[in-house]
This record gives sequence, structure tokens and C-alpha cells, in this order.
Amino acid sequence: MALTNKIFKEYADICISKEKIPQELFEQYGVKKGLRDKNGKGVLSGITDISKIVSSEMVDGVSKPCDGRLYYRGYDIFDLVDGVKNRGGYGFEETAYLLLFGELPNEQKLADFNQLMAASRTLPKNFVRDVIMKAPSKDIMNCMTKSILTLGSYDKKMSDVSISNVIRQSIMLISVFPMFAVYSYHAYNHAFNDESFYIHRPDPELGMAENILRMLRPDKSYTELEAKVLDIALMLHMEHGGGNNSTFTTRVVSSAGSDTYSVIAAALSSLKGPKHGGANIMVVKMIEDLKANVDNFNDEEQLYAYLEKLVDKNAFDKKGLIYGMGHAVYSISDPRARVFKQFVEKLAIAKGREEDYRLYSNIERLAPEIIGKKRKIYKGVSANVDFYSGFVYSMLNIPVELYTPLFAMARIVGWSAHRIEELINVDKIIRPAYQSIVKEQEYVPISDR
Repeated sequence: MALTNKIFKEYADICISKEKIPQELFEQYGVKKGLRDKNGKGVLSGITDISKIVSSEMVDGVSKPCDGRLYYRGYDIFDLVDGVKNRGGYGFEETAYLLLFGELPNEQKLADFNQLMAASRTLPKNFVRDVIMKAPSKDIMNCMTKSILTLGSYDKKMSDVSISNVIRQSIMLISVFPMFAVYSYHAYNHAFNDESFYIHRPDPELGMAENILRMLRPDKSYTELEAKVLDIALMLHMEHGGGNNSTFTTRVVSSAGSDTYSVIAAALSSLKGPKHGGANIMVVKMIEDLKANVDNFNDEEQLYAYLEKLVDKNAFDKKGLIYGMGHAVYSISDPRARVFKQFVEKLAIAKGREEDYRLYSNIERLAPEIIGKKRKIYKGVSANVDFYSGFVYSMLNIPVELYTPLFAMARIVGWSAHRIEELINVDKIIRPAYQSIVKEQEYVPISDR
């Protein structure tokens, strides 16, 4: 093994020395690294009617940052959440219908959709035993990917990309995603932590948020507040434009004509990256490190000093980041974080976690000032939705291993909507260009090398 590792290290050194591209060439050829310009704005690569993100507005002919706004099919996310609060109940299914079909459902359409979701919330016979329980892993996202691809083999119309069939597949996958995630966690928890293994079937009378908590907890119990806060979290994570990495992956793989199972598996693989869907885990770990290294985190001077150490790469993972702060698009505020915060406070009070809530609020207030002082930034910095989501999940006693899978349970709705939009409107494979800097060489026989 030691010899093998040495060989791989040598191979890596060869790759690094041969593959290193001079950074000035990116500017010379006008290449937008990360498909973003110097100001962080994404390169325009498509058109969508699914959602809209607003982070700036024109004032006297000049673009000025503004409080962020997010629209699903033209409806402000604040209004959608308020609508759920005012009528009672839960909003996941209504919002999913809106994103998939472009209109808010009436009572009958929503009832029919709920019934369809409930009927789709089943897995093939022995699937849990033969697929999910086999080779369990702490990496629940990989387990989910395995389950998605295997489920495709049970579908006689797996490769049919007609819109009606893709809608059927999408609704089915949206419905079973929580089962993939929660059952995979229980299998891991039993195999690696020697905990009891149990499988609770979803209740057809319950919606997405309630069923997630029901399947996760040994006694199937949860409070109404817990389910409602989780429901809001799912609504806020459901969709965020076509340019985020996992949604763009959905568009790219869909454009190649691939099947729904492969497309969603690819999107899931993108989301699991720590630069994308894993940020909420890093926030929680950062807070744990803060508590371990700051005598009194209620002391603003001590808290300020720790945050400075984070930015100076002298604390936590020494990456120079205050996790949960800043966003690729938003500057003044992330609307999802603003919506979420009001529910976070209610849950913190109910759980006796007011002190932790004050800590998060103080970090949210101090971090932009510190980052602005320490870094040259092209736009403002504010808390993003991931800053509070990990805190919420911890108050719901959701294990860390399920934080990113929860993101996926919501975002699959957006992925499905973008896949359908891509198939209907584009019908052309996405094929961007790369500037080649290859130098032609004469072939040398192996005996002369």
C-alpha cells in the first residue's frame, strides 16, 4: 500500500507540473473562470421562466445593489411563505406544483397533486433491503445517487424523454427522495454506530415535511412548529435560478438527451460538493469551533476577535472564510435568509436555544464589517440561507449527515422544472468552447525517449 501511494503521489506531481496553465492566459483569451466575470456575474447561457433573482436595480442609469428578492414563477418568495402562514397547513406541495407547472393550484388541483405525490411515495419490493441496506455509507448523498440509478432499472420507460413521461418520473423521484435519504441514514447509523435499525413507512395523509420527521424519528413524533419550520426550509431551498451549479448540471445532462435518473444523479453529485450544498454543515462546525475556543461568546470583543482570526486564516479550517456569509449573487441581503430568520427565532425560543440564536445574530451583524475591512470585495456581504439552515436542522435533531440530503429533497423540484423547460425549449446539446494552448510535437518512438 505504501508503494502504491508513492506511485500515485508521483503521478500527481507529474499532472501538476504538466497541467498547470499560466493564469494570465485566462485574461489574455477573455476566459471567464467559473463562467463568471470579474464582478462575479454569471455568463448568460440560457433563458428561464421558472425563477428570478434580483440583487440590484437601476438608479439614474446606474446599477445599485439592493435587498435581494427571489421570485418563483413571478411570485415573491415572501408572499408565498405568507400565503402558507395565513391559510395554515404546509407549502411544499403547493410550491412544487407552482414550479413544475407554472401556476398556483386551486384547492382541487392541489388535492389531486397531493394524492399523486402520496401514491408515488413507494419503492419496489425489497428495494430497501437489496439496495439501500447493502453497502451502507456515511456519505448519504452517494447512497442516494446509487438508489436513483438503481431505481431506473425498474422503470420500463426509463429512457423515454417525452414530457409526460419525464413529469411522471420527476414526481415519483420528488416523492421518494426522503425515503432514499432517511433510510440510507438509518442503514449507516445501524452499521457504523451500532444503533437500532427501523424503517417507518410514509403516511399517505401527511405531506413532505411531516413525513421526513416521521420517518426519521424512532417514535415518529414531531411538533407542528417543527414540521412547519422544516416545510419553510424546503420551500426556500427548492429553486434558485438556472445558473447554480447543480441546476446547470441538470440542464447540461438533459441537453445530451439522457434519462431522468441519470440527470438527477448528476445534479445530486454536483450538490454534494462543499462549495455548493455542503455549506450549512461548515457553518455548524465553525460554530462548534468558536464555542471551543472562545471563553465567552456573548462578549462582543471576544467574538469579534475570533471572526477576525477566521478571516486571517488563523482559526477553524484556516480557509479564511466565515461560513454562511456572502453569496455569488446577493450582496445587501439574501431574501431566503430574511424569510427564514423569523421562523428560526420562534424555533429557538421553543427549544430553549435563545443564547445560540443571539450568537448567530451577532455573527450576522459583525461578519460583514470584518470581511469588508479585511478583504477587497466587489460587492456587499450578508448572511445567506445556509447560515441559519444548519442551526435549524440541529434544533430539529436532524443528524449532520442529512443536512445536504435535505437540500436535495427540496432542490429536486427546481431541477425537475429546469429539465422540463430545457427539453421543451432548447433541443440542442450544451457545448461551450475551451481555448486550446496545446503545442504540436513530433512523435518520439519509445526506444528514443
